[in-house]
Amino acid sequence: MKLFVTGATGFLGSHFFNLLAEHSDIEIIALRRNIKSIPRIPLIKEPFWLTKQIDQINQNDLIGVDVIVHFAAHSMYPPYDTLDKCLYWNLTAPLQLFNEAIKVGINKFVVAGSCFEYGLSGEEFDFIPVDAPLKPTMTYAASKAASSIVFHQFAIQHQVNLSYHRIFQIFGEGEAPSRLWPSLKNAAIAGQDFAMTEGDQIRDFIPVEEVAQYFINVCLKVDLIPGKPEFFNVGSGRPQSIFEFSEFWWNKWQAKGKLFKGILPYREGEVMRYVPKI
Repeated sequence: MKLFVTGATGFLGSHFFNLLAEHSDIEIIALRRNIKSIPRIPLIKEPFWLTKQIDQINQNDLIGVDVIVHFAAHSMYPPYDTLDKCLYWNLTAPLQLFNEAIKVGINKFVVAGSCFEYGLSGEEFDFIPVDAPLKPTMTYAASKAASSIVFHQFAIQHQVNLSYHRIFQIFGEGEAPSRLWPSLKNAAIAGQDFAMTEGDQIRDFIPVEEVAQYFINVCLKVDLIPGKPEFFNVGSGRPQSIFEFSEFWWNKWQAKGKLFKGILPYREGEVMRYVPKI
């Protein structure tokens, strides 16, 4: 099997490659934007690197590929880029890649989505079903929600296999330093106090290693039906508050400092509950 993977140097992509090192029968073409792009964690085994922007991919780059695995995402974290740019990099450019792929006979597409596509629906459901209305509240999430609709139509129009997966609160080594888990870890190791919100937001946290293995399983899946796109939520099934999550890891790292609740305000318009129906 030969995979073409976008977002290859990213948080999830790096872990995905390390788990794939156990599969000697899987060949990988890994897309990176430039030669200075460094994987978020050290790789056990280097894939074949293709250095291009996603909108520069042509048919020659895809010859012999069996599965397109699309992890790349533009402007995932604040401050978010403009809606125009998010739509281009999260919808238009990947769709261009997908259209090149079908020209060389590729008929399987595995795509990473985001729980934030659900937006305000998060507070309307105790457990968000995969067919919940998409009500995003930020430009990044809006572009991902739009892409999920377009990719759905793409799969029907071209009668190909599409497996789309909305990931909930993924965390672990290699995560962006500004995110909660690495920020907590850095403060704990340094013996510093950690200021946070009240932490009443309810989330479904899932380790990145579990998500990476999940996507490997999807790539190996053989019972997809052409023209019938599949959509799934990816989570742990263990909802908890952000404070509960923070307290667990703070104690696990035996932090000497203190967690200070309520020091920081909630983000404006923050959705307080994102919990998937698995």
